[in-house]
Amino acid sequence: MTRISRILIFSTLLGSAALAQPTQKITFWNFLGGGDGARMKQLVDGYNSSQNKYQIEQTTLQWGVPFYTKVRTSTSVGEAPDLISFHLSRMTGWAPDNLLRPITQQELASVGLKQADFFPRLWNAAKYQGKLYAVPLDTHPLVLYYNKDLAGKAGLLDSRGNLKPIKSMAEFNAALKAVTDKTGKAGLAFQNNPTSSAPWRMWITLMAQQKAKIVENNKLVAGEAGKKALATMVDWAKNKNMAMNADYPSFVAQFTTGEAAFMINGVWEVPSVVDGRKANKIAFDYGVAPMPALNGSQNVWADSHGLAIPNNARKPISKENLAGALDFIAYVQKNSMIWAQGGHIPAYRSTVSSKEYAALKPNSDYASKAAANAVFDPPGWFSGAAGPLQATAQKYFVAAIQGQLSVDQAWSMFEADANKLMASSPNP
Repeated sequence: MTRISRILIFSTLLGSAALAQPTQKITFWNFLGGGDGARMKQLVDGYNSSQNKYQIEQTTLQWGVPFYTKVRTSTSVGEAPDLISFHLSRMTGWAPDNLLRPITQQELASVGLKQADFFPRLWNAAKYQGKLYAVPLDTHPLVLYYNKDLAGKAGLLDSRGNLKPIKSMAEFNAALKAVTDKTGKAGLAFQNNPTSSAPWRMWITLMAQQKAKIVENNKLVAGEAGKKALATMVDWAKNKNMAMNADYPSFVAQFTTGEAAFMINGVWEVPSVVDGRKANKIAFDYGVAPMPALNGSQNVWADSHGLAIPNNARKPISKENLAGALDFIAYVQKNSMIWAQGGHIPAYRSTVSSKEYAALKPNSDYASKAAANAVFDPPGWFSGAAGPLQATAQKYFVAAIQGQLSVDQAWSMFEADANKLMASSPNP
């Protein structure tokens, strides 16, 4: 065998060995079901097929408390995944407990990301005491859906067929009344059954629009402003502007079947409304607007999904897996038009400012203003998605809306239970 032949054979073997090198596996746990789950799978599959260095292995767990309990337990024993989905509203309950690994500016820069790429309120929500503990993926605020046919008959549309600006609670209440007077239909579809989180989210919105404090030093300080915000929702019920005891499917159906002119709901319902109209299951033209300035500003309750790295204290993430997790995070951000199809507003500003996003309706009608005015639950271990403070509030808020308690009774009971909760130790 000649020397050249030996070199060629050796080179071929080296090349084959390189091709045979296994990809680095990155474990990713999330709570994303339904349409969100399908879109995340599309992103994971797209990333895995776009390169051969890393392989994302995705596991979907039950949303809410079960997910966070499993991640918390796994982190404490050093068996957490490399990457998780995370609600930024839970940041102040997790970062202080050292459950998340900080992400440095240099690490982000290594995959082409920087602070200026993200909406400021979302970036700040991902931080704790100056350190970044997650990379924002989106925000999903409350928005105002409206039936253009009913709103038009009530004189609420401008010359372009869009909702005229609503600049106060009085104007909003007048709009609800005008719909009923002119069409005989309900003014508002609003979820208010006993397990509903909608009253809590609307209450946060009304408080934020007043720029009123809710919690300070683990004590409820909402006072009269808090009671007034609750009374606003109770008045909607007393004035028969909405159906009572409406659970999620029934209040959405009330809007989509043309029985209510407005619906206060999260952006996550946008895909079903869009698809329903395309399939002629929704028989009217609709619009989606940012939450109006009912109490002085357009601040609005929101939460955000983010991507975070658990702080496996006993088994820190390896350099290789960290690089893979960051690379995937960057891919998701730069391909977040896929995620935008779910109604969520991408945190990555380049996506929202793109021509492609401008053509995405109705998303681009509400995105920039809603993202700029997003407000999260008050800070604390008791707050955030499916948190105990929300559960405490919805029990009493719904009872007041349904007339089972007076506003004063409901507020007094909520105040007492909330302060008792916040004075207690957090769950492990």
